[in-house]
Amino acid sequence: MALPPPDPQFVLRGTSAAVHTLHFSCGGPEPDIPLLFSGSENGLIHIWNLKTHRVGTALDGHGRKSVCYVETMGGKDRLLSQGRDQRICLWDLAEGRTSVTDSVFTEHVGFCRCSLLKVAQGRWLMAMAARSLEEVQILELPSKTSVCTLKPEVGAKLGMPMCLKLWQLSCGSQPVLLAGYEDGSVVLWNVSMGRTLSKLICHQEPVMSLDFDSEKAKGISGSSEKVLSIWSLNEQQNLQVYKTHELVNAGISDITIRPDKKILATAGWDHRIRIFGWKKLKPLAVLDYHTATAHCVSFSDHSNPRERLLAAGSKDQRISVWSIYAQT
Repeated sequence: MALPPPDPQFVLRGTSAAVHTLHFSCGGPEPDIPLLFSGSENGLIHIWNLKTHRVGTALDGHGRKSVCYVETMGGKDRLLSQGRDQRICLWDLAEGRTSVTDSVFTEHVGFCRCSLLKVAQGRWLMAMAARSLEEVQILELPSKTSVCTLKPEVGAKLGMPMCLKLWQLSCGSQPVLLAGYEDGSVVLWNVSMGRTLSKLICHQEPVMSLDFDSEKAKGISGSSEKVLSIWSLNEQQNLQVYKTHELVNAGISDITIRPDKKILATAGWDHRIRIFGWKKLKPLAVLDYHTATAHCVSFSDHSNPRERLLAAGSKDQRISVWSIYAQT
């Protein structure tokens, strides 16, 4: 008989607004305090101390417009955040500072989160939805140099990019971008050449979120419908549907595969967090705590597997933190 799903290990309250994005920074030697970054609808970024379960710092740099993405850049002291004020901000948090050191104006009005990829020490690529509705722009950071603009072929009616994932097979190999679009398709782009490698219609509705496992060359996407789509990438760089999984309720806000590639989590419009085994997409648990749409899920990067956590942020203004399958 399956064990009942656990309760949250703890719950973080005090954002005073819906939580739209989460990012852990827990790796590193002691006395490094594990942190969780959250971005809220009221434009604030909260930095949570995971030992005291309290906010250490609140950052305000997006003019009270919703924060949809946060990620650290090579340690806890440099942070990138994206808001609905059409700005992507770079923060210096060293020695207690809370200053925006640079920003990029995106001119994009949609909900598409940007994607970061470290390509060398101190050098990053960033993909973001561009001003023209169907385009994706790739910049190099911190120089903000434009690498390329990815434009759909003439006649391709993809609609707006909805979610982005930059990746590369190994350090030094060619960076590639997976983009999910409004028409339900996932497109693989060669960033260096600025051209489409493959396109696959995965959903009938806009692709809300996707993640990709470059080791297994396999990815997963969710939309506003009741289906999770799992697809693979063959050696000819062609995307193909691998299998689909029917959900009980429609609507996926976010999908993330745990760094060890054993399990994945989805955040649902039905308020629930669902856990699956990644190998066969076997349903493992339904975490039922939140009272409104779950917007985001994030796994921690603890170096010790036993300390690994899963955090979920919701429209109900709470962040639930779980310890699940930490030993698998």
